[in-house]
Amino acid sequence: MNTLPPRLLQRLQEQYAELPDAQRRTVNLIVRDPQGAVGATVEQLARHAGVSMPTIVRTCRSFGYDSVREFMVALAQDIAFGESHQHRYLHRSVQPEDTPGEIASKIVRSAAASMSALENQLDIAALERATGAIAGAERVDCYSTGATSSFIAEDLQARLFRLGLHSNAYFDAHQQLISACTLQAGDVAIAVSHIGRMPTLLEAARFARSQGATTIALTQPGTPLAQEADIVLGTSVPEDAVMRVGTEAYIAHLLVIEILTVLVGQRLGPKAADRLRQFRNVLAEHGIDSESHATMTLSWSRAEREQE
Repeated sequence: MNTLPPRLLQRLQEQYAELPDAQRRTVNLIVRDPQGAVGATVEQLARHAGVSMPTIVRTCRSFGYDSVREFMVALAQDIAFGESHQHRYLHRSVQPEDTPGEIASKIVRSAAASMSALENQLDIAALERATGAIAGAERVDCYSTGATSSFIAEDLQARLFRLGLHSNAYFDAHQQLISACTLQAGDVAIAVSHIGRMPTLLEAARFARSQGATTIALTQPGTPLAQEADIVLGTSVPEDAVMRVGTEAYIAHLLVIEILTVLVGQRLGPKAADRLRQFRNVLAEHGIDSESHATMTLSWSRAEREQE
């Protein structure tokens, strides 16, 4: 059992979901580069986080420090503690002394807290605007970069296709630009990137928008990608200790596209519901993804087949 008091960096990450958006941006900046934060002025911190200087002060006070100076002294001590113990996080809430049960509990509780915070972050007006644009689109093209974002974009494209919409997913930078230059008013481009800074993706979103298409960004609020979009579906989760886009960002994006596709299906009406039922029935009749699938029958032994 870990009996040490929580480290400041650990507290920043554990309480992240409870903070207002501007303070979350401040915490993200500090957690990404604690050493840089210690050496920066309040003005520099505010500029790099995209917040006001009073927000920096309020963030420090949220963690029990009367001044930015006291906060930075504690942060410097925390960094020194980590270096002296050669501590390397595998997860923001996990300590080396934790038991397997404690690790499992901490990871699940951290994810649950982030998803609970997501409900308060959701911009319902933006979701409604995105729903209307997608439901009325002639064509919906999804762009992404990176393994996680590409999975989300491909999943979103497949969901929209099943609803009866003309949708595509492009992961290659050249294909994205070709797609963007063939879009027009009435079409939609959806760019997926939690980091929201990949130059090629920004260029594709910018080009699609210049063609008159409605651009929707699934990203963190305040990213360059968000600034290029007509509609922003913003998600903010604590930064992962290991991966640039961690599990909690992945789950958050999955929840957003689930909400979005349900809203689009609702907007499209009975025709979309009938189409989904038809797909399910056809797949069931052909034994796809079911126990009656032919390849499963062939894999049984002769005795098992005769018994059946």
